[in-house]
Amino acid sequence: MKKIVILSAFLTPMRSGAEACAEEVPLALKDQFDFTIVTARMRKDLPKKDMLQGKIPIVRVGFGSTFDKWLFPFLAPIASNKLKPDVVHAVLETFAGLALVFCKAPKKILTCQTTNRSFLKGFIVRSAGVVTCISRTLKQTLAELGREEVHLISNGIKSDLLCDARLRVERVPGSILFVGRLERMKGIDTLLKAVAEIPGATLHIVGDGSQKKLLSKLTTELGITDRVEFLGYVQPERIAQEYAAAQVFCGLSRSEALGNVFLEAQAAGCAVIGTSVGGIPDIIEHERTGLIVPPNDSAAATKAIKRAMEDEDLCNRITEGGAAHAQQFDWGVIAGKYAQLY
Repeated sequence: MKKIVILSAFLTPMRSGAEACAEEVPLALKDQFDFTIVTARMRKDLPKKDMLQGKIPIVRVGFGSTFDKWLFPFLAPIASNKLKPDVVHAVLETFAGLALVFCKAPKKILTCQTTNRSFLKGFIVRSAGVVTCISRTLKQTLAELGREEVHLISNGIKSDLLCDARLRVERVPGSILFVGRLERMKGIDTLLKAVAEIPGATLHIVGDGSQKKLLSKLTTELGITDRVEFLGYVQPERIAQEYAAAQVFCGLSRSEALGNVFLEAQAAGCAVIGTSVGGIPDIIEHERTGLIVPPNDSAAATKAIKRAMEDEDLCNRITEGGAAHAQQFDWGVIAGKYAQLY
């Protein structure tokens, strides 16, 4: 059985699309390959050695502080090289991508997840033996950086969990959901301003991040604290219930390589609204699988949310179209594509 090391600077509870890939691919392929995940410790309460759902070994490097992410490119290769893997797979071209450069293995795979450019990104993507990316927009970015041969493999979703929740949980009229990191690039400030213009609408925000205090303050300034709830990090089963209960999912990103949460919302039967940036148009076909609005435009977002809530024919069309589209992205299907590369 091939020994594979997954490099990911972050894991649950700091999970987003890239971290989902780093966790779900090994879980789906655990019977075919011998996986170990190497990640940054980040917090003192997280053990240096752990198990992902009791199935995949986790090695955390660093001292248990946020500075560990900066040490990761140097400490992760040491941990990986000790394991003598057949394959090293770095998920995300930032900290993990730089760590991959220093790893030793017969095959080195890099999965790119962001359209951000840095002075090292071109070097990192050209250094990897095999490169994958999650959207057509990102593939074009990599070509501009000098990497022509790239495998397009999107992130996936747990469609069974989401579909099950959809059957069990009753939809709440007027409810809006956001799931993701609380960072400026996610455009949550724009969403709050849009919600403020829709009397009676409620918003649940799932996730954590550096902008939580600023967003809480903005919620107070807008006078909508009674209609907005910050839930922080919650377990996948609870997230599935939140998707199933929401009438509208709205993610007004300023930058997004793909946007896993849009796929999850489609699978759960939400009316999905996103922006015309990055890989989001790969997921949302306007007025067929969701609605597209410009970034930084709260007025357009308000209008789109009202349409999704009030136009029954439109709502049925985009929820049914979105659910059918999302079935192509089950993690079992996506993991199979990585298995071919391993």
